[in-house]
Amino acid sequence: MNGEPSLTYVYAVAGPVARLDEPLAGLRGVGGAPVARLSLPGAGQATPVFVTSQVPEGQWGEEALRSRFEDLDWLEATARAHHQVIQALAEHTVVLPLRMATLYQDVDRAREALREQQNTFAARLALLAHHTEYGVKVYIAPEAEAEAEAEAVAEVDTADSTPAPASAPSPGKAYLRARRAQHHAREDRYLQAGQAADRIAATAARYATHAVHHPAQTGPLSRGESGENVLNDAYLVPDDQAEDFRAALQQAGRDLPGIRIDITGPWAPYSFAMQPAPPTDPTDSPGARS
Repeated sequence: MNGEPSLTYVYAVAGPVARLDEPLAGLRGVGGAPVARLSLPGAGQATPVFVTSQVPEGQWGEEALRSRFEDLDWLEATARAHHQVIQALAEHTVVLPLRMATLYQDVDRAREALREQQNTFAARLALLAHHTEYGVKVYIAPEAEAEAEAEAVAEVDTADSTPAPASAPSPGKAYLRARRAQHHAREDRYLQAGQAADRIAATAARYATHAVHHPAQTGPLSRGESGENVLNDAYLVPDDQAEDFRAALQQAGRDLPGIRIDITGPWAPYSFAMQPAPPTDPTDSPGARS
């Protein structure tokens, strides 16, 4: 970095050192920076290590990050680079992902944080070994909503175009009846979504060792072709159970029309990792930001 002061960027805590030579060779991280491992002097092969890059302080210091985190293009590119490093590691060894922009003032301070938490990290890595994270989302399918809307409109059109006997409801009453039918159809879909969630919890419990319930995704970006998200969970699944886990969850929603179950993964265990403890002196590091 041409003599410019640098900070130590930490992507993750990783498992056995011997497995890292291949994935780290030529790997580039945030800002195109080379990726390397940071280990404790004299540590054994099973001791956890940090996976790091050296980044320029002028671009990653406190003041710089305040403005850069407002730049959505930069944020997206940085998040993608951070994730790619973690995924590359996860293909070769167990890994604890850390937050994007976990930074230490220098290598010595990063190494001290690793030393202070190495037993905790080792225990967590042992827990996650031979396990993988999978995401499970339940959606109310948009096509189901469209069908209900079409049925409601058809009822109104029929009421408006057909000569009505004296006892027939007025067009206004027909419209209200159609709206009630649409409302009941929507309630039925939410009921089905609840049934799907209950089935998923019961089914996943047979395979997963741990679960995390994330908030359902909301807002315009969450309403796409998949529909409205009503469940957003993550499960930690033993690798030898992964195929059975997927098959069982896909079966869970097959008799619930209008409900879509999406299973994603395998992922590095983002939902089951932990964040590093803050430095003793808060001025030692810009800290962890996400």
